[in-house]
Amino acid sequence: MFWVNFAIYAFLVVLIVACPLMCLVIMMQRSKQEGLGAAFGGGFTESVWGAQTSNVLVKTTVILAAIFFSVSILLARLYSVRAGELQKPSTLQEQLLKPVAPVVPTATPMTPSPTTNAVPAAK
Repeated sequence: MFWVNFAIYAFLVVLIVACPLMCLVIMMQRSKQEGLGAAFGGGFTESVWGAQTSNVLVKTTVILAAIFFSVSILLARLYSVRAGELQKPSTLQEQLLKPVAPVVPTATPMTPSPTTNAVPAAK
């Protein structure tokens, strides 16, 4: 159970880092009309990555998208594993929920003892 929880938190950190990076890389890409890519300065990205800026950004987008989808699927699987482990009863619960054998009545019926409603003697 510890490893499942640890893996969930580790993959959540990866997902939280990958999502804003993917958004940033997508917004930095130049569209045909220069959209938001120009807002970050067209010359800035070319000076950092050279003339092949669009190829670098496209490859980065593909890698981040693959990370996003694979981590999302892994998290879904890990959450289902954790939910399955939480629903398993403990050994004590299994013992308490085990069916009990029915009590078999005895062969001789018990006759009620005679009860006397004796009044105590007065002194």
